[in-house]
Amino acid sequence: MRLLLETQVAIWWDMGAPLAPLAMQAIRDADEVYVSAASAWEIAIKAALGKISADRSLSELCADSGFVELPVLMRHTHVLQSLEPLHRDLFVRLLIAQAVQEQLVLVTRDELVTQYPVATLRA
Repeated sequence: MRLLLETQVAIWWDMGAPLAPLAMQAIRDADEVYVSAASAWEIAIKAALGKISADRSLSELCADSGFVELPVLMRHTHVLQSLEPLHRDLFVRLLIAQAVQEQLVLVTRDELVTQYPVATLRA
């Protein structure tokens, strides 16, 4: 299984916060776990606005956890254009587009995501 962690899930994983047991096991057993560059961008923006405090970077998380950085590519934006704006958060829609394009399972707790044609795993 190949997974993409939604931004909040990556943060929770890094903090050791509890996730759903199935998600925890899937992340441990996955063939590959990806963290999007879009998530790093989202965290940087929210940290600059004082909305969150980032103790360490997602690059460090990826290095320490064996996760793979997923760059944002033009082909992802082509899928993004086709998604209805059911979810107001552009970062979430971009992660959905990446998961669809790369055939990844998106690990999330966001119920709105299930309205899109993307494979999900409840975090």
